Amino acid sequence: MAGKRYMCRILTVCTLLVLAAPMRTLAQDNIFDEYLTFHGGLVTGVNFSQVDGDNFAGYSKAGLNVGGIVYFNMDPEHVKGSLEVLYTQKGARSKGMPYTVAPGLYITNYRITLNYAEVPFMINYFDRHMHHFGGGFSLSYIGTKRENIEFSPAQPLVNLDDYPVNKTDLNMLVGGSLHCWKGLFFNMRFQYSLLSIRNKVPVNYGRSQQFNNMWTLRMVYLFK
Repeated sequence: MAGKRYMCRILTVCTLLVLAAPMRTLAQDNIFDEYLTFHGGLVTGVNFSQVDGDNFAGYSKAGLNVGGIVYFNMDPEHVKGSLEVLYTQKGARSKGMPYTVAPGLYITNYRITLNYAEVPFMINYFDRHMHHFGGGFSLSYIGTKRENIEFSPAQPLVNLDDYPVNKTDLNMLVGGSLHCWKGLFFNMRFQYSLLSIRNKVPVNYGRSQQFNNMWTLRMVYLFK
């Protein structure tokens, strides 16, 4: 009888230790030091973008999303702001399906790459596992634009420099992050231009106003 009671105590202690293990791990993995106002890290990932208004649908243009991020405390437990400085590539491309711009005239290939320096600001809500989601705004400044368009039958070269993109791009954005391990997070984000990125396009080539439309998948690593 005594042996059974002893075994029950051992099983009880082992059960409590197993149940407490995630709590200990969570505490050890919590990299947000309550005594620090700022926590910084690195960001790397891929954008999947399109330009609304160019008559080509689909997030078929892939580009880089890399840079740095800083979180700062707004509420000690659950709310943190974040500020990023990024190099990000937006744009669009056709997927090989010809697009009719006039009887007997087709666009057979189109691609635009927009290279931006971007500064996003977000307010994020954290749960006890450090998973978090939030929303905010970003301001981008364009560095370079590469654009190419091909017709069938071949047409005189269109001077795409006559159709510039605005220097700045103001976006709304929403996203969420899953805490993977220690300082590592998996992040997914959606963002959309609040203002048209340009107001003049080639004839029969889409709407007069165009907007960046983008999903991003990233890994974020925060330093302890």
